[in-house]
Amino acid sequence: MIDQVVILLGPPGSGKGTQARRLSADLGVPHVATGEMFRSNVEDDTELGRRARGFMESGRLVPDELVTEMLFVRVAAEDCSCGYVLDGFPRTLGQAEALDRGIEGRWGASVASLEVPDAALVERASGRLLCRNDGNHIYHASFSPPASEGICDQCGGELYRREDDVPEVVAARLGVYREQTAPVLEHYAQAGHLLGVNGDQAPDEVYRTLRAALEGESRENSALEGSTTEGGE
Repeated sequence: MIDQVVILLGPPGSGKGTQARRLSADLGVPHVATGEMFRSNVEDDTELGRRARGFMESGRLVPDELVTEMLFVRVAAEDCSCGYVLDGFPRTLGQAEALDRGIEGRWGASVASLEVPDAALVERASGRLLCRNDGNHIYHASFSPPASEGICDQCGGELYRREDDVPEVVAARLGVYREQTAPVLEHYAQAGHLLGVNGDQAPDEVYRTLRAALEGESRENSALEGSTTEGGE
């Protein structure tokens, strides 16, 4: 899986960030997350960051053209010379089509979508509890509760639920995601690139399923390339 772009798709709460970081470490290629890419450009006050900040501060969506330009600047870096794992991109059909054009003739692409029912995603998010003293201490009311209700096991801080994790808000965000990303999934499905992965499992099992799907596609592509070469001879 060298010289490969892996595109990891999935709704909010599907765990794609966790899986992308793990995949990146195992493959030895960068994890390119659009959220981090935006923060880096804005904090470093790059020309692209200044352009993006204008849209963000006015509450407008950053145009696809600017997001794509920022992405291609990032993946042109030396650390991406052997491939990269994309997390959070593409979000729209326009971004997907621009990515196709940008990697055509240079990169192969594998696209995996973590599939999790909305009900499970709402349960995951709505039960999440964060420590007010350290947001890195995270619990879940059902799956990994603290020893004492409302109190962080690590530091004794108060646990709280973010406003964004209220069930109604989560459901609304999922609706927007499904509407926005459906054309992206259809785009890759029609191209024969989409791998569906059951994301409604324990994280380790999701990762095993994801790796098996990617490796199976890699073997299939190698076999096709071999038969094409033989046929050409």
